[in-house]
This record gives sequence, structure tokens and C-alpha cells, in this order.
Amino acid sequence: MRIGVYICHCGLNIAHVINVRSLQEKAGSLEDVAVVRDIQFMCSDSGQDAIIEDIKENKLDRILVAACSPHLHEPTFKRVLTKAGLNPFMLEMANIREQCSWVHQEEPQMATQKAFDLIRMGVARLRLLDPLQVQKVPVTKDVLVIGGGVAGIEAALTLADSGYHVVMVEKEPTIGGKMALLNEVFPTNDCSICVLAPKMTDVQNHPNIDLITMAEVSEVTGSVGNFHVTVKRRPRYVDEDKCKGCVEECGRVCPVEMANPFDSGLGKTKAINMPIPQAVPQVVYIDSKYCVGCGLCKQACPADAIDYTQQEESLEFTVGAIILATGYSLFDAARKTEYGYGLYPDVITNMELERLLNAAGPTRGKVVVPSTGQIPGKVAFIQCVGSRDEKVGNPYCSRVCCMASMKNAQLLKERYPDIEISIHYIDVRASGEMYEEYYARTQSMGIDFIRGRVAEVMPDAAGRLYLRYEDTLAGEVHEEPYDLVVLATGLENVPDADRISRVFNLSRRPDRFFSIAHPKMKPVDSHVKGIYIAGCASGPKEIQVSIAQGSAAASKAMQLLSKGELESDPLSAHVEADACIGCGICEDVCKFNKISMVDRKAVVEELSCMGCGACSASCPSDAITMRNSTDEQIMAQIQAATEVRSEFPLIIAFLCNWCSYTCADLAGTSRIQYPTNIRPIRVSCAGRVDPAFVLESFERGADGVLVAGCRLGECHYVFANYHAKHRMESLQKVLDDIGIAPQRLRVEWISAAEGERFANSIRTFVEELEKIGPIGSELQEGPQ
Repeated sequence: MRIGVYICHCGLNIAHVINVRSLQEKAGSLEDVAVVRDIQFMCSDSGQDAIIEDIKENKLDRILVAACSPHLHEPTFKRVLTKAGLNPFMLEMANIREQCSWVHQEEPQMATQKAFDLIRMGVARLRLLDPLQVQKVPVTKDVLVIGGGVAGIEAALTLADSGYHVVMVEKEPTIGGKMALLNEVFPTNDCSICVLAPKMTDVQNHPNIDLITMAEVSEVTGSVGNFHVTVKRRPRYVDEDKCKGCVEECGRVCPVEMANPFDSGLGKTKAINMPIPQAVPQVVYIDSKYCVGCGLCKQACPADAIDYTQQEESLEFTVGAIILATGYSLFDAARKTEYGYGLYPDVITNMELERLLNAAGPTRGKVVVPSTGQIPGKVAFIQCVGSRDEKVGNPYCSRVCCMASMKNAQLLKERYPDIEISIHYIDVRASGEMYEEYYARTQSMGIDFIRGRVAEVMPDAAGRLYLRYEDTLAGEVHEEPYDLVVLATGLENVPDADRISRVFNLSRRPDRFFSIAHPKMKPVDSHVKGIYIAGCASGPKEIQVSIAQGSAAASKAMQLLSKGELESDPLSAHVEADACIGCGICEDVCKFNKISMVDRKAVVEELSCMGCGACSASCPSDAITMRNSTDEQIMAQIQAATEVRSEFPLIIAFLCNWCSYTCADLAGTSRIQYPTNIRPIRVSCAGRVDPAFVLESFERGADGVLVAGCRLGECHYVFANYHAKHRMESLQKVLDDIGIAPQRLRVEWISAAEGERFANSIRTFVEELEKIGPIGSELQEGPQ
């Protein structure tokens, strides 16, 4: 074994604090280290060439680079190893800049000792590394798009225009989603269906898109690149190939009239109907809940398209990637009983007003007071109905309600100039392009904005509605009569979100929308490889953002499938079958469903394994190994970190790759100073931390152990940090039982942006450990 150690000066970023010459001498004394060099800039062309030359001339088989964070240049140096003919996984990086020289500028001697410890820990791990191989697996280049709203349409057309075959599944009889039901769209007040209908038609006519309406995905198996999908399609009772869309013939004879769900129940339609005039496909459907089976439509249909024998179908196919664009549902305003929705006919929702304003709506664009049939003289909009409201469980802002109310208020004012309109708001959210201008225009039209939440809507003896509200800017309470009250209802996830979560194994945020992998850096990636989320499925957003996300999700899918094959991640979990006892704990722990029991042995789907390590940490027989992050490698790092005892409290810190390690890097970038006591070990996730690692740290003489992961609910691996939380809480009780102060184990849930908090956590932990005393002092005093 021949290890090369390369220490970077990084100009003066490292060398100004750390004694590089001393570090070089110490590193040269380590077992198996054949070459030690210090270079001004390791990432420069000359620095990289020096490593390549040494690998070839000195027959080095492992390389340690002591420089900046691996988050910055680990890919760079992996390419260097590949170029030199060495397996790229035989690399280790010691972070002596962000987590050493930059955060210990006032203690150069201690910083130098810490830097050497980090190198020693890296060398210990290097000795146990195995050359890993990336395997290539063929994939299906078809893509499934679920949801035919504007985000799904944009995703499907982007993919289809790029040559990918798309299957679009929509649960309604027509695509178009909520946008197809709007009258006009802010901030330009364009006709909504005018801009959307051509795209809807393009979906129908595109040779690369198969459109399946009135259908839902019932099961998904397999993994990224080869998802096996089962779709249940409800019967339309109309032959799509024969139907000519002449709803006048069949609708005219149908004796059953029902509330039209596409008009929010305000208008009437027949049991056989066309959902909207611009429906795609242009095919009628029979609503089986209302059809009485009289057969008159079949007799009247000139195309012989009516087929009562249709049954639910099960369709199966394979796709390489999935885009979830299931949209949103509107808050049920009846849940806010103080506003009287459902009790008073003159209280309507913003979506109902959209349909009344629409020329194709139930009143052909005429807005009247439901109870009187007259044009309203005074209209009130009430904002945040079902949004920013802890009582109904929706503390979030729905983002579009303020602008939607302004738009409808403008349209009412333009159509009926004498109408008095007031918008009752908590805070106006007008933060998009042109939105402030739109807000100012609304005010200039004489529309009043009244700040304060409306307390209640109540009728007088004559049935006219009164609003009781406080004008918080004037500090006055008012009761005023209105002819029409419009509730700006918030956005919620679709009603069957629980079912969708189960089918696709997706996690949901506290607001019940589907979680994305990272709220900033991965806005359309889900936690499941190959599944992307676009539009309002991941939270309320404007139409233009939904369109952008549809394109982004399509781009991600194309990037994934473009080569026709995928490289398996060699950092996945692997089961040693001989050691597996068949307990099934790992199967329960894996929230990605990548572990199954076959003949009482755990089997990992390694191609799509997320590599969090929660299964390995929970395995009672240590049968699950994380490639390139084995228990032996981590134990070796612990042993190396504790090899030299210090008079200062020594802390072994297990930092998750995605948040807490990045947070520690941020502290360095921000030059936030904290004590040198910490010796970090990077793990994929806090869920990877086995209690044995903590116990080993204490047994080796560490005075404290820090386990830091992503904030709960924000884990890169969905629920893995919850497993870590429960595991560490149980371990603290065990520590107390065996005579080790539970305070010696500190657990932090922290975001990547909280560098100051990370530094403060180290400071306070060191202070606590100094009060407790060195490890073992409890044993002398007896259990606490």
C-alpha cells in the first residue's frame, strides 16, 4: 500500500494559519505514506499534474488531498485519479481550510494539530478503501407525466418536442387543469383559455404523446430507468375514436340535469356532456353517478359512439422517469363557518367568480347577486380564507390569492364601473414581475384596500349581508352591508395526496404538499431518483412558475435518460447474505422501499438505493455494508482522532453530508471562529450513525460526541434523521445506565445556512464538557 499525501497552501488561506512545513513532516511519519508534498494551489493545472506524475512514478495506489472542502473539489481530484489510471474512489480529502484554518485563525498551533489529526483520520480511512466500480444499466427512455394541468402540459410538450415518448395520465375527462377554468390571468389579463387551448391541442395531436384521461396511476414498481406502471382507466362510455364532439345531439335528449362540476356547481349540465367547450380530447363522457341508463343518447348519437359495455381498464407500461404535476385543490370555504359559505347564497369563492366572469361560464359572463339576480352594487373580497390560518391547519401563504382578487376586482370594475369594491387583507403579497405595478393600478381604479381580518359575515333581517371587521390602519371596527362577498380561498394539496404518496413513495411536508429534495438547489427533484415534481404539487405557485417547473422537470428527465443507460451509484448499501438474520428491520427502516426480503434474506435494489445508511445503522447483525463508508472505515477514523490525548475536551462530530457538514463549511467561509476541539467525520446522513460509533468514541477517550443532521422534516433522505433522533434518544438513556453523562452526547438538527448556530453549538458544548470534566470522571463518582 502506497499513499500519497498532498497539502495545499491555497495561497495564504491555509498557510497563513497552519504550519504547513510541520504538517508535512508529521504526515510523512504516518504508516503507508510514501509521498508527501505541499503545493501552493492543489486545484491548479500544475497541482493536478504533480499528483498524476507521482501516481505513475511512485506507483501510488491511494491519494489524500488536504485542502478545501470536498464539496468544492472532490470531483476535480476524482478526475485527476481517473486520468492517472487510478480508481477514482481511492481518494480522501481532509478539509483543512473551511473547517480548520478559516475557523481557528486565533489558534495557529492548535489549528495545525487539528489539521494533522484530520490527515491522520483520512489516512486511516484510506487504508480500508476498496476500488469501486460503476455499473451501467440500460433504461427505458419513455416518460410518464401525471396531471394535465399547465405544468404537466409544458413538461409533456418539452419532452415530446425533444424526441421523447410521453404518456400523460389525467384523472379528469379533459386536460387543462384549473387554468382552463380561469377567465383571465394576471398580471397581463390575457384570456386564460386563449393562451392554454393551443397547448392542449398540441398535446392531443403530438405523435410522441399518448394521452390517457379519466385515469389514475394505481401502482409503481421497479426503480429509476425502469419504473413499471399500472394505470386504472375509468370507462367514459363513449368511443373516443368515433365521437365527433357534437354534444348537442346526445345532450339534447338526455333527461338528467346535474350541477356542472367544471362551473363550480353554479351551472347545470346533462349526465352526458362536454366538460368545457375547449375540452381535450373533444369527446363527451357519461357521468355514471347520474346516468339513469335510458338509452336515449345512444339512439340520438349519429356516430354510434355510445358504448355502455365499457369497463374499467388496467394498463401497464414501463417508463424511465416520472413527472408528478397533480396540481392543487381549493380550500373548502365552508370550514370557515364565520363567513357563511354554503349558508348564504351571496357568499361565493374566487373560483366561482372566475366562472361567472367567463363568457363560457354558467351566466355567459354576467355577474349577478345569486339571491336577487341583480348586478351587485357593493362587493367585498376577503383574503386568506384557508391560508395563513393556524386554526384550519394552513399556516402558509397561498401566494396567488392577493393577485387573483385584484384581477377579478379589476374585471368587475371595468365591466360595471359603478360597483364599489373593497379588498380586506392581512398583508398584500405582490412580489412577482409587474405585480407592484398591478397592485398600484388596482388602487388607481378606486378599489379600496382595507387591512384587517374580517371577523364574520352575517345577514340582517332582510337577508342582506353585513361584514364585521376591524380596519387596523384606522383602528376602527366597522359593520358594513355588501351585496356580494367573495372569499379568496387558499390552495391545498389534492384530496388523494395520501394515496399518491403511497404509490410513488413520496414524502410530504408539514403543509401536506409533496416534498422536494432541496428547497433551493433541487426545486423539482423528489427524494426518489427518477421522479420529479412540477407546479403546485410541491406547493402554491403562480402559473408562470408552474410552467418554468414543467420545463425544468422535463429537462431533468432528459438529462437522466439521454444516454440510454444509467450508472449505478457504488455508494449504495450492500447486504452480506451470510450475516443477515432475516429480521426485516432494514425493510421497515428504508422509506424508499429499496429493500425487500427474499427467502428470509434482505436484498437491496442497489441501482436506486439512496445511500443514506439508515438501514446499516439499524441492522442488529451488521449485515448491511455501505460501500466506501463501511463501519470499519468510520471506526478507523474514530481511532485515529483519539490517538493523541489532549488536555482539552475532545469532540468527535458526525456531520451529515447535506446540511451540517455544509453548515460547518459555511462557518468557515464566513470566518466564524469556534474552538478547535471538534474532529468531524462526514457521513451521508445522521441516520447512518450507528450507536456503536458513539460508544466506540467514548471508549477511545472522546469527551463528547456531536451528531448533527438536517432539520427534522427537511432531511435529504426524507425520514432518515427521524430514525437518528429516536436512536440517539435511546442511546442517551443507555449512556446514563452505564455511568456516562448523557450530556456528553449532543444532537443538533441544523440547516446548511446556520453557520453561526453551528459555531455557537460547538462553543456551548465545549463549555458543558469542561464543567463535566474528562471522560471517565463520572465512573469514579458513580452513575449520575
